[in-house]
Amino acid sequence: MDWLMWAPLISACLHISEEFGFPGGFPAWYRKYRSDPSRINRRFLVIVNGALLAACCNIGFLGRTWLGIAYWLVIVALLCSNGCWHAWASHQSHTYSPGVVTGVAVYVPLAVYGYIHFVHFGAVSIATAAVAGVIGGSYQLWSAAYHRPRVKKPAP
Repeated sequence: MDWLMWAPLISACLHISEEFGFPGGFPAWYRKYRSDPSRINRRFLVIVNGALLAACCNIGFLGRTWLGIAYWLVIVALLCSNGCWHAWASHQSHTYSPGVVTGVAVYVPLAVYGYIHFVHFGAVSIATAAVAGVIGGSYQLWSAAYHRPRVKKPAP
């Protein structure tokens, strides 16, 4: 078993455990953090986290193929951007954001290590790594757009 290809799945499991298990409390924290919490509900969280875990499993099954490594880079960039968001949200709110510990201590170092490793050993080009980083890192942008408070239009 190639530990690096399965590391995103293990990291995501640790992160989800911090958010929802121990110490948990992410949904309640997020509802306080955002002014429009209507889009964060149990169904949404199950779908998003289930899709993340499925994506991470796919990486492990693909292994060190070109597609598997490119997929790894995209997902790990997404995880890293999520870890950075947790750090930023904790700083902005002056509170503990459930997920910040694993986000900063696991997601960020994994991304740095993996990007250096795969580029250094020629598994992917710098261009492929850069595109994967932009695609995965854009998660926080479209997530923020989705969670932006809805403005009700006045009735005509």
